[in-house]
Parts: sequence; structure tokens; C-alpha cells
Amino acid sequence: QVQLVESGGGLVQAGGSLRLSCASSENILSFYAMGWYRQAPGKQRELVAAIKGDGTTMYADSVKGRFTISRDNAKNTMFLQLNSLKPEDTAVYYCAKRGNPNQDFTSWGHGTQVTVSS
Repeated sequence: QVQLVESGGGLVQAGGSLRLSCASSENILSFYAMGWYRQAPGKQRELVAAIKGDGTTMYADSVKGRFTISRDNAKNTMFLQLNSLKPEDTAVYYCAKRGNPNQDFTSWGHGTQVTVSS
């Protein structure tokens, strides 16, 4: 099965930036889509950003204009650039893939913690 490993999280002050990485054991172009979810304590899991095989991207309204999703196909790695971070962005960020249009995002990584202080 595909293995997804997130990295790049950390503790930053409000207004700071982080760059998250998701390394896949399989060719990411074989996936229908890849995405980043986040879940804060006591809150519902939220799809933050996603990218389809054709390069089309989407963002949650809460992060639009601040976060950017990208990928390096040759390295089978997806990235999420987090800029202008706010305390509300504090969460565990998860990488996931969608194998085909009939599936939800699956094959989750174990997550990387992002903590933004005031």
C-alpha cells in the first residue's frame, strides 16, 4: 500500500511561515488527487487544499491567499506552503490521496503538528 509521510511542522509565531512536505512511496501522478487536511483539538477535520492530477487546485476559504499547494512529480512529493500563519491554523496537518473519483481521500499519513503562537 502507498505510504505517505508528512514533515515540516513546528512552532512558529503568528505571521510566520512553514513549508510542509508529503513524501509518497508511489507515483503521485497515479492518484486522482492529493490533499492536505488539518484537525485542531475539538474541531472537525478540514480539507485545507487539494491538487488533482491535471494540476487543478482548491483551497478552503480559511486559508485561501495564505497557503499554496504544489508538488514535485519527479520526487513524488507534495508540499504545502503556509504563510501569514494565525493561531487558528494550529492543528495536525495530514497528507492524503484519492485514488479515483469514486473514492474519498484515503491512505493518510500520521500527520505533522503545526503550532502558531500569538
